[in-house]
Amino acid sequence: MAVAEAPHGLVGQSARIRHIQKLIDKLGRTKWPALLLGETGTGKEIVARAIHNVSPAGPFVTIDCSAMVGPLMESELFGHVKGSFTGAVASKPGLIELANGGTAFFDEIGELPLDLQAKLLRLLQEKEFRAVGSLQTRHSDFRILAATNRDLAKEVDRGMFRRDLYYRLNVVTVRLAPLRERRDDIPGLVEFFLEKYGRGHVVDHAILDLMLSYDWPGNVRELENAVQQMIALHSGPALGTVNLPSALQNFRISTQPFGQEPVPSRPNAPHTASPILPLAEVERRAILAALDYTRGDRAVAAQLLGIGRTTLYRKLKEYEVAV
Repeated sequence: MAVAEAPHGLVGQSARIRHIQKLIDKLGRTKWPALLLGETGTGKEIVARAIHNVSPAGPFVTIDCSAMVGPLMESELFGHVKGSFTGAVASKPGLIELANGGTAFFDEIGELPLDLQAKLLRLLQEKEFRAVGSLQTRHSDFRILAATNRDLAKEVDRGMFRRDLYYRLNVVTVRLAPLRERRDDIPGLVEFFLEKYGRGHVVDHAILDLMLSYDWPGNVRELENAVQQMIALHSGPALGTVNLPSALQNFRISTQPFGQEPVPSRPNAPHTASPILPLAEVERRAILAALDYTRGDRAVAAQLLGIGRTTLYRKLKEYEVAV
């Protein structure tokens, strides 16, 4: 089943996702700074790239502030000249210089030390900087987008983030909701990742119900990883609860009534609240579910059900199912 085109790479039809998509269109036509706020795994870099790509001008340079450590941070940002420190055997441009004319995306900007915050503020005001070990002023003009999973306003109050830089960055705020607050996007995301990584893989109703109940602390990134794990560890097309990653298995067990042993779901088992159904009704519901999932493709439905097409046609006639 083909997944519908996702505007700006954002999969989902929730009101929150549609609001973000509209913001991307508006921000992409301007050069205003924007501060992207959200938990880890909510897609802040995807949104930043989408803003840049609305009117792509120059390079898009990602600056991961959490990955730069120690005295080399300034060199990574502003570059250095040959001999400026031990190991500087050649001059090297920094990420700031590489972003000239384009977009610099500062990921996890809350991790940037105060001394570099001051230098970044001056750069944003004057469009000038100096490489480590150099007396020569260089120029770089770029659009800045910044992201963080911290509450920067609180960091300002604690003295851990410069107030003037905060106001410089926070011209427009884009808040990305965690996945637990937009659960109606989960089915579409699961379908998207199944098509992206799978080879005709499908999930049953029990898995989807579990995924809709789970809080996803790692957000979309965790959901993507879960689907990848299930596909990697199972060769068949139909994925059941026995294929779930450990975090979801533990959640499944924890939600079972006390003393009740969870029963692994069978691929393509009918989703029903009734404990006992006639076998004929179970079979009829399974056929209807398969045809609904495949949008009426009888060949694929027969494959998922593990029967031949001739058998499926006979049962459709037997149960008086018109498709």
